Amino acid sequence: MITSSDELEAGLPAPDFAIPDATGAVRTLAEFRGGPVIVYFYPAAFTPGCTTEACDFRDNLASLTADGYTVIGISPDPVERLAEFAAAEQLPFPLLSDVDAAVARAWGAWGQKTVGDRTFDGLIRSTFVIDAAGEVAWLEYDVAPTGHVAWLRETLAAASVEASA
Repeated sequence: MITSSDELEAGLPAPDFAIPDATGAVRTLAEFRGGPVIVYFYPAAFTPGCTTEACDFRDNLASLTADGYTVIGISPDPVERLAEFAAAEQLPFPLLSDVDAAVARAWGAWGQKTVGDRTFDGLIRSTFVIDAAGEVAWLEYDVAPTGHVAWLRETLAAASVEASA
């Protein structure tokens, strides 16, 4: 069970951020405006679920890019760990470091988690689609890492068909 009291809503502006990527360069959401952006939050580099999810985005990046999407991953890992993760898994999209979880909190991706019989605060695996104007077009909290990108692509394709109808 996972709960966050500050979840975002579709149709509202996505909170901007200014945090470092795996190279140490500060990146902002605003710099990606003009096209849709997929922002996904993951708990920790090199863990099985997070590696599965990152590689799934990597393996589907060409089709997402062809549809106009930019992909950004955000975790509480330090820059050095993100650089190692990006290199080891050949991740060609930006990985951003949110070590104090300020961005995750602003996006509602930080909250209470229960795993087994342990309850603690932590990052909630979440995915957001931000439109060209910087508004939340679609979001999902507590996503499963396996098969998530295929499900996301189906959801985006269905939304695209509905929008053009």
